[in-house]
Amino acid sequence: MERLCFVMDLNPGQEAKYDQVHREMFPEMHDALVDAGYTNYTIFRLKTTVVGYAECVPDAATVLDRMAQHPVSARWAEALAGVARHRLELADPVWRL
Repeated sequence: MERLCFVMDLNPGQEAKYDQVHREMFPEMHDALVDAGYTNYTIFRLKTTVVGYAECVPDAATVLDRMAQHPVSARWAEALAGVARHRLELADPVWRL
């Protein structure tokens, strides 16, 4: 298991759409995340800053690759088109308990 954290910026005024798309997540997306190996996946939003945390089995690279290849990922990207700026940074752990 490997931990994954990412930071993303929403375009101003797109917060409600971002929240709505996540509230109405299509079942195939949830299933794809689980099948890819995401566990304990949580997303936090503070205004236009999004921080996501997940545990990836067996590791983050494998899980990210599986999601990139899954057909539902294109639909998800389309649903969120224009919502976020293209800054997506993976964060390294600084402190762990």
